[in-house]
Amino acid sequence: MNRKILAITLSLLFAVILYAQDKSVTITGNLIDNACAGSAKDLDTKAKNHPTSCALMDSCETSGYAVYADHKLYKLDEKGNGSAAELLKSTKTLKGVKVSVEGTVEGDTIHVTKLTEVTAATN
Repeated sequence: MNRKILAITLSLLFAVILYAQDKSVTITGNLIDNACAGSAKDLDTKAKNHPTSCALMDSCETSGYAVYADHKLYKLDEKGNGSAAELLKSTKTLKGVKVSVEGTVEGDTIHVTKLTEVTAATN
């Protein structure tokens, strides 16, 4: 009897963990490279005013990108970094690029399924 209860409990716990890990989220915030985010004293202001030209510098691009939203920094995965670099190369926004990111969060990293720019017209 105890083994059955243990087996059922473990199965339910495993199912809850799997469900929680696969939950997709949408985060809207400012795009910033990890090099500049790591050295920022006031990350909120830095992210809102971060120049697109800085984010496209070689050292900044190779550091990867993150989204600062709701006073939290979410690092992008490899796919997200590629999408962010392409978006930065094509945007007309000169500073404070705002994005919407869809994906799953694991720790402080978001595994990106979709990344799009949020323009003033869509706010």
